[in-house]
Amino acid sequence: MGHSFRTHMLTESFSQWEDLVMNVLVIDVGGTHVKILVTGQDTHREFPSGSTLTAERMVAGVQQMARDWNYDVVSIGYPGPVLQGRPVSQPHNLGRGWVGFDFQAAFGCPVKVINDAAMQALGSYQGGKMLFLGLGTGLGSAMIVEGIVEPLEMGHLPYKKGTYEDYVGIRGLQRLGKRRWQGYVADVVARLIAALEPDDVVIGGGNVNNLKELPPGCRAGDNTDAFRGGFRIWGQDGGCKF
Repeated sequence: MGHSFRTHMLTESFSQWEDLVMNVLVIDVGGTHVKILVTGQDTHREFPSGSTLTAERMVAGVQQMARDWNYDVVSIGYPGPVLQGRPVSQPHNLGRGWVGFDFQAAFGCPVKVINDAAMQALGSYQGGKMLFLGLGTGLGSAMIVEGIVEPLEMGHLPYKKGTYEDYVGIRGLQRLGKRRWQGYVADVVARLIAALEPDDVVIGGGNVNNLKELPPGCRAGDNTDAFRGGFRIWGQDGGCKF
């Protein structure tokens, strides 16, 4: 199994654990914060991440923050490429030690790791061919085609004098100012729509709120979609009230 996999919410079975699952802990690892939510809760918890956050420190921080929550399995949204459920490169905006780390041993329960943009895309998916773009620390991207999730790494593709991420990620927003940044977002989205021809386009990530208006043909996602996606990986809805 490579990057692609079929969403469990359609037909596929991921593992022998699914019939036993009661509580899912979802971890959304971002460049500025780590956010967590467990089955049945309405409000997520978070702590800062940043360039010194290693995999080991992330686990310790989550275990401390979730010490009063009960969970049977874990979903992790990881900000980088994931192959066969494992990170295959170190994250650009975090510390080291992620590749080869044994998350299942660290948490003491079954763990599924998925690219963070793919997890958020899964949570916002409504059918058909959907392109997801996450405006956050960088540029997250994923496509879902008839239930098949394909994480993409388009943020690092060349664009003008840098990469897409340099212009529409947080560094671009800070360097260019909101008005010019919005123009580059519109241009990048238009280019990707023309190339990929999706039926549905979702723009998510924390910085979607900085857009005065959405590009044509797009709908806004929400960061809570990442949690919904994390529950869906295990065939759950997490008791979501959002």
